[in-house]
Amino acid sequence: MWLTWRAATQRALYGEGGFYLRERPSGHFRTSVVASPAFAEAVLALLREVDAELGAPAGIDLVDVGAGEGVLVRHVLAMAGRGLRARLRVTAVDLSPRPDDLPEEIGWSARIPSGVRGLVIANEWLDNVPLDVAEQTADGPRLVLVDTETGEERLGGEPPAADLEWLKRWWPLSCVGTRAEIGRTRDAAWAAVLARLDQGRAVAVDYAHPVDNRPRCGTLTGYRDGAVVSPIPDGTCDITAHVALDACAEAGRRAGAISTALSTQRAALRELGVTGARPSLDLARTDPPGYLRALARASEEAELIDPAGLGGFGWLCQRR
Repeated sequence: MWLTWRAATQRALYGEGGFYLRERPSGHFRTSVVASPAFAEAVLALLREVDAELGAPAGIDLVDVGAGEGVLVRHVLAMAGRGLRARLRVTAVDLSPRPDDLPEEIGWSARIPSGVRGLVIANEWLDNVPLDVAEQTADGPRLVLVDTETGEERLGGEPPAADLEWLKRWWPLSCVGTRAEIGRTRDAAWAAVLARLDQGRAVAVDYAHPVDNRPRCGTLTGYRDGAVVSPIPDGTCDITAHVALDACAEAGRRAGAISTALSTQRAALRELGVTGARPSLDLARTDPPGYLRALARASEEAELIDPAGLGGFGWLCQRR
């Protein structure tokens, strides 16, 4: 069956029996959440900042969009401390079934709740929002169609006018054969997050690239069992593409964001206390087991902020 990449990905990931309705992410790729509990500690530190900005209200929201197995919110809830935990309303948003062992305190929803007052975090969510792919021809951009069984591609018709405008602004195609992933669906998804945030912050963390350095051939990729595979949209693998977070930021501003910060995970986590600093050798002499624990923790933190790895992720933080 020949479909646009957007339609094919939607069907493969979220259609009946789709990849994300039957598979758990941890079985196929490594994320910051599973790399180290230090990531959850950083999110908790961010939540505490938001709580202080809001004046420690009687109820504060933590919403995890694309929650997967709920690992992040489990960790944050467990570390929150009695006072904050008593005021915390936690919602995990995911289309997959609720995990059986998820604590009752954590709500589970297929939709982002409205009226959020607190922190919304979307870690590696936008990269799984389906999008169309365009290729430049001598006659202008054309949509790329894909065979859902084989992954073979061919060119289709011209993208809709709104997508052409998006390409012109956010991903200009100057040479025949170059390709772009049309991020208008991601912009709309992120704007919907901001629209549901009454007060607080929304944070998107993802593979990203800026408008002045888009990849010439796109970034469409498949993952299965921890390995990179061809992105064949038959429902047997994850299909992902990097995110134009700068375009999402503009969509967030139009949706009501009053401040915007775009940075890397390395910079954001270092501000939240994740440094990767190795423990003093003096600790090895006075407390060898403690030194080994601290050394392991430093190694985990270093992975989170490695600029050539997870630390190179983009962080978009917007406030309402």
